[in-house]
Amino acid sequence: MKTNFKKIAFFSVAALMVAACKPKESKTDYTAGDLNLSNFVAIGGTSTSGYMDDALYHEGQENSLGAILAKQFEIVGGGSFYQPFVAENSVGINADNLAQLILGYKTDCLNVTSLSPVRKASSGDASIFSDNLYDATKPFGNYGIPGFYMAYAFSPAYSSQNNFFKRMASSTSASVIGDALNSTPTFFSLYVGLDEVMAYAKAGGKNSTLLTESQFQVLYSPIIDQVTSVSNQGIVSTLPDVTDMPYFNTIPYNGLNLDEANAASLNAIYNPIGLSFVVGKNAFVIQDPSAGTFGVRQMVPGEKILLSVPLDSVKCNKMGSVFPFRDEFVLTLDEVNSIKNGLLVYNNYITAKAAEKNIALVETDDFYASLTSGIVFNGIGLNPNFVSGGAYSLDGIHLNPRGNALLANEFIKAINDKYKSNIPTVDATLFRGVIFP
Repeated sequence: MKTNFKKIAFFSVAALMVAACKPKESKTDYTAGDLNLSNFVAIGGTSTSGYMDDALYHEGQENSLGAILAKQFEIVGGGSFYQPFVAENSVGINADNLAQLILGYKTDCLNVTSLSPVRKASSGDASIFSDNLYDATKPFGNYGIPGFYMAYAFSPAYSSQNNFFKRMASSTSASVIGDALNSTPTFFSLYVGLDEVMAYAKAGGKNSTLLTESQFQVLYSPIIDQVTSVSNQGIVSTLPDVTDMPYFNTIPYNGLNLDEANAASLNAIYNPIGLSFVVGKNAFVIQDPSAGTFGVRQMVPGEKILLSVPLDSVKCNKMGSVFPFRDEFVLTLDEVNSIKNGLLVYNNYITAKAAEKNIALVETDDFYASLTSGIVFNGIGLNPNFVSGGAYSLDGIHLNPRGNALLANEFIKAINDKYKSNIPTVDATLFRGVIFP
């Protein structure tokens, strides 16, 4: 048999050309730099705990902000990170004893069936509060406590007031900061103050007040002072504008769609007090004690309707029109501006304290603002739309695993910038968004 020399020569040259064109693999040298990440402790409220889909449950904790950070820290020598895990098969629970939300089919009062957030079970898993998970040999790294307010940071016996802390407290007389610092952090994250803002916003500003600038400073200062007295390496976070979250932006202020008969009916009711309606889109009607003699008016652009509003009552029982929305379902312009102004002074103080303590600062408010505008990560578009947006969980407030991964990257970038480390960021596309049935 003759050997085809020309053919062999051609393939040999071709192989050499392919080899020459193949880029050389470069190995990135990840390093902690001067950081000591052997014992990372994350301190915060609901958003730090892994709470998502309106409950604390196992998968959410696995994808908590602290857990994602700790996993990246391990690449550069970080130590173990323990969390007070809920059972893997648990339906989770929130402060109202409700189970986590999942996406399912729901039939409304008009007999229309559509995809909607529904509870995974008829009630939450209260059994998670039965056992205390504290283990002195495996101190917790995640001290994110759902519903944690700064006013209780040093409160002894706080476990008697917050069941989420009770299940992980070292004793019945323990405080959150006391236990967190007993874990002897070598590096910490501090993300507190958001729960207080959210309490006001979710109540529509009713029977609730925002912290004043001085109140915020009085509460925040001793926390960061105490934490940095134990570890001088850490990162603190500014607070996002909660009024941009899907919970406050899914139902438009002018979502009252009227046909001719309904417009005429509402005009008969409201024309005498100066309100008028047209066929098509109209602003909803709300209660407002400052709105003249009758205390009702139509909404204006920039005002927010909360997702807590009972939509069946809107669709079938004329809530928001004949029966104005009550205060707890709405953020007025004054309330929206109060939140924005409060966040501005809070964030200015957090920024100043980070500089004073010479620690890293992550501009969480900038990250959330980018979600509001819409971003693309590795070809995946993310926006603030409820359910379909890709970053928020089904409660419209807390991030889903993919959103937490993106937020963790912002923390990592700020840490690397401050401490000259080279901790790798996360591929957020490997984390799930909303699960569709």
